[in-house]
Amino acid sequence: MTAGQPVNGRRPAVFLDRDGVIVQNRHDYVKSWAEVELLPGALTALQTLRATPFAVVVVTNQSAVNRGLLPPATLDDIHQRLQAIIEKAGGRLDAIYVCPHRPNEGCDCRKPLPGMLLQAAAALELDLGRSFLVGDAITDLEAALAAGVQPLLVRTGRGRGHEALLDTQTHAICPVVDDLSAAVSWILARAA
Repeated sequence: MTAGQPVNGRRPAVFLDRDGVIVQNRHDYVKSWAEVELLPGALTALQTLRATPFAVVVVTNQSAVNRGLLPPATLDDIHQRLQAIIEKAGGRLDAIYVCPHRPNEGCDCRKPLPGMLLQAAAALELDLGRSFLVGDAITDLEAALAAGVQPLLVRTGRGRGHEALLDTQTHAICPVVDDLSAAVSWILARAA
């Protein structure tokens, strides 16, 4: 049995942060479809994941919603269009989980807390212990570790700057790779 196969009816997942992993991260938030810019190689990486038994789940902090900068309907439209482009390119997303809260709102879903991962695990019957999270920020890694998921840091988005912030212990358990394509290759090499 390979690492991606279901065990006891539960399959592992590859969790993906959105901004900085799939699309360009913007300091002023992605607030419209016109501001969405796919990162090089992201569609190819998602196409590769489609051919695996892994669930592919986006987990994204989107505080622009509760900051009043991004209407929920616009965020839904962005995600529907993003999903359509990914599917047209031969990839797939099984689900998208969003935390709309500002950091000071005290929710349990905003990364670095693991709420979105736990919600996805319950709804999609995922095996977190055999899952991976690809992110571009320390908060992504912390959410992964809190949920018992293997974190990977990409150097795209904020990743290059956050790599310098990793302490020795975190760096030892968190691979750092160039981009989503390299992360998928790393995951699949271990899932064989």
